[in-house]
Amino acid sequence: MQIFYTFILLFSFWLLLSGKFDAFHLTLGLLSSLLVSFMSADLLFHDQGKSDSRRCRELWRFILYLPWLCKEIIVSTVHVAYLALHPGMRKLLEPQVIRFHTRIKSEIGQVVFANSITLTPGTITIQVEDGEFIVHALNSKFAEGLPGEMEERLLRIFGEVE
Repeated sequence: MQIFYTFILLFSFWLLLSGKFDAFHLTLGLLSSLLVSFMSADLLFHDQGKSDSRRCRELWRFILYLPWLCKEIIVSTVHVAYLALHPGMRKLLEPQVIRFHTRIKSEIGQVVFANSITLTPGTITIQVEDGEFIVHALNSKFAEGLPGEMEERLLRIFGEVE
């Protein structure tokens, strides 16, 4: 089932990004997704103790998380553009490095959290070790938002909060 779930996720992503639905591109996407699924299914779904229904719930919750993350990326992009174009930019920038401990226990959850932070303009995950995150933020607005709602949503995705 790991291979099947990985294939569905990869092929869906392929369809979303390619935008080409002719036989050649669909076949290429199908074969590529299948090959990568066979080679890396255990990386994405490595926890053998989870039931298939729990994995489906995680996958569904993650898919629902993506639009929220895209919205946050857009909002942060607009704020970074505002900072970059503002005449008093130097006064608005307050670069800082913050440390915090996450409540997310699973490794995959921490990886998703770190990548979500880095994908959001204005913040970059510098290091993750034993649940401690070190993040660079452009100003206090970005720093105040961490760990925040993003962590809460990921806790719900990975079943650490019901």
